[in-house]
Amino acid sequence: MLHFFGTNIRWLFLSLRQTRFPMHTFLRNLTLLNFKNYEDVSLQFCDKINCFVGDNGIGKTNILDSIYYLSLCKSFFSGVDSLNIRHGHEFFVIQGEYAREDKTENIYCGVKQGFKKVFRRNNKEYDRLSEHIGLLPVVMVSPADSGLIIEGSEERRKFIDAVLSQFDHQYLDDLLRYNRVLTQRNLLLKDFARSNWFDADMVEMWDEQLVASGVRIFEKRKLFISNLIPVFQEYYEFVSGGKEKVELSYESRLLTGDFANMLKNSIEKDRKLQHTSVGIHKDDLLLSLSGFPIKRVGSQGQQKTFLVALKLAQFDYIKKEAGTFPLLLLDDIFDKFDAHRVAKIINLVASKNFGQIFITDTSSERMSEILKQIDGEYRLFHISEEGVNS
Repeated sequence: MLHFFGTNIRWLFLSLRQTRFPMHTFLRNLTLLNFKNYEDVSLQFCDKINCFVGDNGIGKTNILDSIYYLSLCKSFFSGVDSLNIRHGHEFFVIQGEYAREDKTENIYCGVKQGFKKVFRRNNKEYDRLSEHIGLLPVVMVSPADSGLIIEGSEERRKFIDAVLSQFDHQYLDDLLRYNRVLTQRNLLLKDFARSNWFDADMVEMWDEQLVASGVRIFEKRKLFISNLIPVFQEYYEFVSGGKEKVELSYESRLLTGDFANMLKNSIEKDRKLQHTSVGIHKDDLLLSLSGFPIKRVGSQGQQKTFLVALKLAQFDYIKKEAGTFPLLLLDDIFDKFDAHRVAKIINLVASKNFGQIFITDTSSERMSEILKQIDGEYRLFHISEEGVNS
């Protein structure tokens, strides 16, 4: 069981872990055409803090989601691209102009009903979307993150995979390969059940491929969680005031056994179930508060603090491994937090340890008061049914 020590000033030294000086990436311009509720809008951003304020349901989060889209080729909220097309239209376009080192990067995303999604970098279309992942790292903090606590293990595996895939293309390739092989093995098990026959050699062929990519994935997940834990604990201590003990731990059967032997020993069970019952697709990330699952004992405020600390640790980890500052998207940051705690977080992310930030809130007055107290550049955008004004 892991515990944290120290005082609230320790977060100041998190950047000392960096093995190389991180590169800055700035989103300078963003254009949306028929994306969600936006028919046609163009925005220009400053290099530090950009805030979007307006009533609930007006489209603040949609702007953050479009930025997420340009980084990871998908929506943070919906896995179906066509659902992001403005009602009554057949396509959407998102375009962003980035400053990255001394270069300008123009990224284009286009989705049309019935056609393949198109991503272009500087007018050159990608052959595979995975080639783009990692160019523009991003971290999103959203009320939807509550799924990491209240939903099943799949949500937590997605979190781990999303972090590692942004800077490790081998991990992403292994993950895609593992999932393809897993699908084929499961189809084979169903075919065995339907036809009442069995071929051990065919199973062994898929097992070998599962083990090859699965073991690499496991080792990288284990190292990631080990490195994430102390950073997460320090951020939690800072945001919470150091009042509680929090823990992360990686749960995988591969921690105590050989994957190849597990697959071999579980084949009779798998034949009955008609799917693969062991492997890294069953891994989990255990989230605890004072020794108990935070899902069961944590208040809404404690759960939100846990998630914010986890995402800030994700930011720190990507910055170190990718060698660049991710864009940080803070959606509805006041949700479940008092103004004092939000002010601490915004002052934290306004420091030199963070890069460009995008924030949404419902209160212009509240956000303006907090922004006036920070030492740094910011831009405030007012969003209403009439449009976006800065």
